[in-house]
Amino acid sequence: MHGYRAGTAFDGERFLRDGALVLVEGGRIVGVEPATAPAPEGCAVTDVPGGTLLPGLVDTHVHLCADGGPRALDQVPELDAARLDAVVTAAEQATLRAGVTTVRDLGDHHWTVLDRTGRDGARPTVVAAGPPITSPGGHCWSMGGETSGVAALRRAVRERAERGAGVVKVMASGGLLTPGTDLTACQFTVAELRAVVDEAHRSGLPVTAHAHGLAAVERCVAAGVDGIEHCSCLTPAGVRLPPGLAAALVAGGTAVCPTVGFLPGVDPPPHVQARMVAAGTTVEAHLAHVADLHRAGVTLLAGTDAGIGPAKPHGQVAYAVADLVGACGVPPAEALTAATSRAARACGLGGRTGRLVAGHDADLLVADGDLTADVTGLQRPRVVVARGREVAPAA
Repeated sequence: MHGYRAGTAFDGERFLRDGALVLVEGGRIVGVEPATAPAPEGCAVTDVPGGTLLPGLVDTHVHLCADGGPRALDQVPELDAARLDAVVTAAEQATLRAGVTTVRDLGDHHWTVLDRTGRDGARPTVVAAGPPITSPGGHCWSMGGETSGVAALRRAVRERAERGAGVVKVMASGGLLTPGTDLTACQFTVAELRAVVDEAHRSGLPVTAHAHGLAAVERCVAAGVDGIEHCSCLTPAGVRLPPGLAAALVAGGTAVCPTVGFLPGVDPPPHVQARMVAAGTTVEAHLAHVADLHRAGVTLLAGTDAGIGPAKPHGQVAYAVADLVGACGVPPAEALTAATSRAARACGLGGRTGRLVAGHDADLLVADGDLTADVTGLQRPRVVVARGREVAPAA
């Protein structure tokens, strides 16, 4: 048994007034006590004065096949199996060192990530979607998920369920990183999206949809998807969030991952910036839109779109939390919930991680400083534990 103690603690839902001593044995949390409680006899304790103890972070939107470089996704089809495997391994290690112990991979290249999920060793818990379902020539078509028509879409969902996917990802609109696609255009009809949702739910899988255009977001809501990625609500005239749409997102309990978490001072590659300008959006406009979603009561997740470019390296959930708090007006405890317990539930792992409770995986992070006063302390991990195994934190 080993203990981890800090005078400030967040249990995945709320700050604990008396801090916490978390007891770990066999990869599981076996007890959570106030920081002042004595450790059991013979139990070594890692004390972290001036730190905040919380569950390991959860990133609900990553691309482990992408290396965070200027051509992160473009280069993937050019890599042989060994090089792609090395990219995924490096992404997993960077993720862990930052205190992110669980990820949901929403853009796999020909099953590369999904086929790794049974591997042992020090890596994050990975919930993988396989290749995202997209239209022929649609967003991220090169990943191998091109499909069209209701019958074919149902078959595509069944294939993912049979291969062990934990979530179904569908591209409802075009995307910034795929030239020739239109961010404001829809890639599937409502009937097609409903077929994806129906087939996925038959298999016990949730569906999350990439959607930038307002029309695509509206179709996703009408189809009953469980989550929406980006949810940019773009129109030819700019960003628009109709009150009725916001109310529908709230009523449906649709989890929105707005993929915030931009590294300060790092701009997207020029070709991505050009497409953003053409679409009439900016990072600042998107953050203002996310603030509107929050004020409307929409459920937000702190996923990042990790790996897609220099502004989105792996393991940067801490920056998503900082954006939610600083730019979007989300209270610190709620922003931390979006990166822990709520994110774990979105990954289908709410009974396993994301909380400091006995019986959960021993996924822990001790961040620098008092997060009740400054959430940017998340960017400075001091102790990282993944399923009971300590990981050297990022310098």
